[in-house]
Amino acid sequence: MNQDSNKVAIVTGASRGIGAAVAERLAADGFTVVVNYAGSSTEAEALVTKIEAAGGKAIPAQADVSDPGAVARMFDAAQAAFGGIDVLVNNAGIMKLASLAESDDALFDSQVAINLKGVFNTLREAAKRLREGGRIINLSSSVVGLTPVTYGVYAATKAGVEAMTHVLTKELRGRNVTVNAIAPGPTATALFLDGKAQAVIDNLAKAAPLERLGRPEDIAGAVAFLAGPDGAWINGQVLRANGGII
Repeated sequence: MNQDSNKVAIVTGASRGIGAAVAERLAADGFTVVVNYAGSSTEAEALVTKIEAAGGKAIPAQADVSDPGAVARMFDAAQAAFGGIDVLVNNAGIMKLASLAESDDALFDSQVAINLKGVFNTLREAAKRLREGGRIINLSSSVVGLTPVTYGVYAATKAGVEAMTHVLTKELRGRNVTVNAIAPGPTATALFLDGKAQAVIDNLAKAAPLERLGRPEDIAGAVAFLAGPDGAWINGQVLRANGGII
């Protein structure tokens, strides 16, 4: 355990994909990790077991981030269990793709509820509760810059996350709490790969100058940098962790 061994991190949507990689990395770096999940506890509990087997400390925490009451209870539970919260990683999100003309109300409402309102719900709690020296790291997406077709609603929610990131940075003046966002490019997770033809995946893998898809561990490394001592002077930034695709 290193100097962060007394620090506590909440990672939303942490049971799989990028969130799970982030939870594992932060635990390896010495953080006590609150592994948030929305639905089934099986994956979250398996991840907690894996982290503990590697010598880390973690607990599962069920909360639908779109529910402000559930989010408040999760923060309450983390504070009660560990005495405080130092890091929030806003990773929970969904992606439903359709042209704007063909996007129905359910597609719009669900993504806004989780990707935008969910981040707002956790930011509101973190802004009141994070300890001195805390870090807030929001997950945006490089589609905000790439603006590919069918990503209109998803990209809009992530642009909103970036806007809140910049505003909250200023609102936390004097608290010594940084607020940043990471905007991954195409990353090999179930969320990204599901429903895509292999040819589409291959083309996206070649699009970045580094000529591969991102790995969850690549994004976790960027989160770890911002959450750790070397990220202390980075504030109000959107870091595009995407292999140079944009």
